[in-house]
Amino acid sequence: MKILDTVTSIFVPIHPEGHRFILLAGVATLLLFLLWLPLGWIGAVLTVWCVYFFRDPPRVTPEDDDLIIAPADGVVVAVDQAAPPEDLELGSDKLTRISIFMNVFNVHINRAPATGQISRIAYRPGVFLNASLDKASEDNERQSFMMTTLDGRQIVFVQIAGLVARRIVRWVEEGQSVNAGERFGMIRFGSRVDVYLDPDMKPAVSVGQTMIAGETVIAHAKPKSRTRPAPKRRSAA
Repeated sequence: MKILDTVTSIFVPIHPEGHRFILLAGVATLLLFLLWLPLGWIGAVLTVWCVYFFRDPPRVTPEDDDLIIAPADGVVVAVDQAAPPEDLELGSDKLTRISIFMNVFNVHINRAPATGQISRIAYRPGVFLNASLDKASEDNERQSFMMTTLDGRQIVFVQIAGLVARRIVRWVEEGQSVNAGERFGMIRFGSRVDVYLDPDMKPAVSVGQTMIAGETVIAHAKPKSRTRPAPKRRSAA
């Protein structure tokens, strides 16, 4: 059964973002085989890893608008208090921040932590420190999103480039409505996602806990009346 689970975890849909990388790796592998057999096998291993990196498994997201869902696979490296990124101009008041570190073997598709509207997006270039370091939240290249939830609360989530990450990709625009668990972007290759919670939200995870994007509940919000109709739900798979 464990072998079957491992095979199933590998042979899952591949996101189109990875197609060109897999193709380039495959062509390079063929050339390496022609040059020297051992090099070809090294290339083959790297090609398989490339396929594995861009896997995009389906996820089942809880349909409860008072839950905040993990936006990334990985491990929680911090649950603390910090001011949101200054790029969003939200002031210096500290909010509860949950930081999830993704290593190069995690699924790197990022998913929306709640249902709502993307009210602001801000990009800031920076350096490429190890994403597990606290300093990475301030100094690394990042892309910040502010979301207004159905009940009018705000959530901030931030894609942060890591030591080997050199590309942050997003698939949503300002003003766009998204559902919890919906794909909004990815980071290549190894990185971190921070979530800043509204003061009304209580974290439900601890440092060292493993996250599954689109499925793991990371916080609970106190029930509150909705300020606008919910967007039509789409499958998060």
